[in-house]
Amino acid sequence: MATLAGERPLARTRGRSLLAAAREAPLAAVVILGGLALVALLADVIAPHDPTLPVAGGGVFDPPFWMEGGRVTTLLGTDFQGRDILSRLLHGSRVSLIVGLMGTLVAGSIGTALGILAGYVGGWVDQVIMRVTDAWLALPAIVFAIFLAAMVGPSMWNIIVILGAVYWTRYARVIRGEVLTLREREFVKLAEIAGASRWRVIKRHILPNVMNTATVLASLTVGVVIIAEASLSFLGVGVPPPQPAWGLMLSEARPTLMAGQWWLTVFPGVCILLIVLATQLFGDWLRVRLDPQSRNL
Repeated sequence: MATLAGERPLARTRGRSLLAAAREAPLAAVVILGGLALVALLADVIAPHDPTLPVAGGGVFDPPFWMEGGRVTTLLGTDFQGRDILSRLLHGSRVSLIVGLMGTLVAGSIGTALGILAGYVGGWVDQVIMRVTDAWLALPAIVFAIFLAAMVGPSMWNIIVILGAVYWTRYARVIRGEVLTLREREFVKLAEIAGASRWRVIKRHILPNVMNTATVLASLTVGVVIIAEASLSFLGVGVPPPQPAWGLMLSEARPTLMAGQWWLTVFPGVCILLIVLATQLFGDWLRVRLDPQSRNL
C-alpha cells in the first residue's frame, strides 16, 4: 500500500510535467509536425487520386482550381503527366517523414554508440574513432551522399542508410565530449570501484546521462536529413520515380519553371520549407527545455 501511495504522487508529478511541456511547446511547430504525421499515416485514405497515375479525364499542366482552367477534382493542378499534385504532395510527406526519422535514428545510433565508446574507453580506441570522425567531417556531406547513392543505387531505404552514414559524425563528437566529463564524475567512479563492468557502467550511468543531448541533436538533424533527401531526389540519385517525393517533384518541374507552371515548384518547395522550419523551431525549444542552464537564462 505504501508503494502504491508513493507511486501516485510520482505519476501525478510526471503528468503535470508533460502537460507543462506540451503547453510550452511552439504551437506552429507542433501543428505542422502533427499535421505531417497525420497526413503521412492517412495518405492512402485522404489522397483524392493515385499519385503515380494520370487523373482520369484530366489534362497535363492543369492549374490550381482557383485559376482559369482549373478543376475542382484536381485542387492544386496536375503535372506534365497529368498526375494530381495534391495526391503527390500527400504521399511525398510519407517519404519525407520516414527518411527524416529513420535517417536520424540510424545516424544517432551509430554516432552515439561510437561517441560513448571513444569517450569512456579512451586510448587507441578513442584515437581511431576520432580520426575517422575527423576524416568523415572533412568530406562535403551532400557530395559524399551523392557518391554513396551512385554506388548503391537509388532507393528510399538506401537513402536512409546513406544519410545515417553521412551524419553520424556530429553525434560522435558531441557525445564523446559529454562522456569525457561524465567518466570523471563520482557516481561513475564509485560504480567502477564497486566492480561494475564497463558495459554495466555505460548502460546504467553513461547512456542515460547523454540521452538529453542525443535527443536535442536528433531533433535538429531531422530537418537536415529531409533537406538532404530532397537534394538527392532533385539530383536524380534519391527516391526513384514514379514514387512521389518532394525533391523529385521539384526536379521534374524544373524545365517548366519559366513556362508559367509555377504551382509545380511552389507547392513542394513550400512543403519542404514548412517542415524544416518546424523541426528547427521544435529542436531549439527542446534544447532549451532539456538544458537547465539555458532554461534559467
